[in-house]
Amino acid sequence: MKSNKFTGIFVCFLMLLSVDMHAQLNLPRGSQQATVSQRIGITDIYIKYSRPSVRNREVWGKLVPYGMNDLRFGTAKESPWRAGANENTIVKFTDDVSIEGKPLKAGKYGLHMVISEDNTATIIFSKNYTAWGSFFYNPKEDALRVNVKAKTIPFVEQLTFDFTNVDATSAIASLKWEKKQIPFKIEVDVTKVVLEDIRKKLQDQPGFSRQTWEQAANFSLNNGGDLNEALVWIDKAIAGQFFSQKTFNNLSIKAQILNKLGRVEEYGKLMDEAASMANINQLNRLGYTMINAKDYARAIKYLKRNVANNPTSANAYDSLGEAYKEAGDKKNAVKALKKSLSLNPPANVKANSEKLLRELGEM
Repeated sequence: MKSNKFTGIFVCFLMLLSVDMHAQLNLPRGSQQATVSQRIGITDIYIKYSRPSVRNREVWGKLVPYGMNDLRFGTAKESPWRAGANENTIVKFTDDVSIEGKPLKAGKYGLHMVISEDNTATIIFSKNYTAWGSFFYNPKEDALRVNVKAKTIPFVEQLTFDFTNVDATSAIASLKWEKKQIPFKIEVDVTKVVLEDIRKKLQDQPGFSRQTWEQAANFSLNNGGDLNEALVWIDKAIAGQFFSQKTFNNLSIKAQILNKLGRVEEYGKLMDEAASMANINQLNRLGYTMINAKDYARAIKYLKRNVANNPTSANAYDSLGEAYKEAGDKKNAVKALKKSLSLNPPANVKANSEKLLRELGEM
């Protein structure tokens, strides 16, 4: 009897071991796994999912029921659709984002959807991203729900997630399957995210480089950051504890910060100091910076200096002509632009000089 009992236990153990070993095998799937990603600013977004095929089946309202589903498995009283096949569809954000205008913290989420007959959908971001499918869905674990309008699109055989309408601060993520597209907009406060990252990096190894402080100040200057903080950063670049060096780059950045802070006299003196150490390309860029700032007197002064230092440069005359034109001095603009054309300019400079002369009625 003892022997038979032991034999039975041993057989059961082998069966369980067999099942467990089978579960560890890496076998091909009918619904292949996929991962898509998109960067917005410095924020990365990943969607990991499995891709079922239509295979001549009726998808919406049948294969994917409308509304919440009674799956009769797991612990969920009713379940949304897992937005794919097999395991839970997972979405990851490396920084805080907004989904359809609503905030969502950085992290991983289980992505679920409730599809309605009226061509709308509810997208659910669940804090539980480790459960298998939607069988253990619990609404108490919802981090965010948003309602979106679905769209009708050309037929798509395999379920697909993609990103479109990508710009500097946002993208549209979409699920596409059969003839339905379910889009949701993701937005990132890029300036906030980048500045938070900068502050951390300045306290680490990158903070021992003058160029890092210059880049930090320049980003803040041009992206709506705190100008007083940017001023501290650029002063660190100019006269930091581990380096002390005035350059055209850091002086011109500081001058622009001072100008935005309304400290005009300091701005002018510092910009003149920056111009005194500029090479031909830097002085040319500085001239255009002054044109864009509508500081035409300084633009002309700097670009005249460039012409004096580089009398055979067609580009130097072209830039000076543009500064005169913007300042309303037609006579000197025409003179400088014609001089540019006489110096056998490269195609892009020639095209610009001719365009400006046409605008002045001289061609």
